[in-house]
Amino acid sequence: MNKYITEFIGTFFLLLTIGCSVIIGGAGVIAPLAIGSALMVMIYAGGHVSGGHYNPAVTLGVWLRGRCPTKDVVPYWVAQLLGAVIAACVLNYLKGEASTKPMVLKPGPALLAEFLYTFALVYVVLNTATAKATAGNSNYGLAIGFTVMTGAFAVGSISSAAFNPAVAIGISIMGLSAWSNIWIYLVANFAGGAAAALTFKAINPQDK
Repeated sequence: MNKYITEFIGTFFLLLTIGCSVIIGGAGVIAPLAIGSALMVMIYAGGHVSGGHYNPAVTLGVWLRGRCPTKDVVPYWVAQLLGAVIAACVLNYLKGEASTKPMVLKPGPALLAEFLYTFALVYVVLNTATAKATAGNSNYGLAIGFTVMTGAFAVGSISSAAFNPAVAIGISIMGLSAWSNIWIYLVANFAGGAAAALTFKAINPQDK
């Protein structure tokens, strides 16, 4: 149960940081820094308990890689989605009169951007937090957080830089993304996570 609570807490604070920095803080250059930092510190806080996924696409990738028990996959997803939904509700209360317009996405570029940077995120997770060659390192949280920060700077204007199905649902509730965009995130994020896991296994066949 502790690992599911940890997944809930980490996802909650990640989503709350996204909402507060983008809607209340006025976005700009600070938002990617805040979001990447929030993910980093939550991974350091909860990684030793749950693995610090906070992302259904990461859970999928870690499971396909063989480092997440099948019995944990759905409970992790439930905890992550619950954290995202509650964070969005809290944000909608905190924001007061602040408002934002949903981003208009072009499906093709948004799909590709979300796929590529979700791939990068899960690939970094697998190589820094689950690989035998990097076992025991203290850099994984920084590497993972910086991957999200980099992606947010690079393609935030193209796809809103979710790289995470739970984030996609959260930003839809917050009004940062139209619900009609949700399929883009779900398809691209899960495909990116699966592709990263398959790539890791192909490159590291001895790392079981």
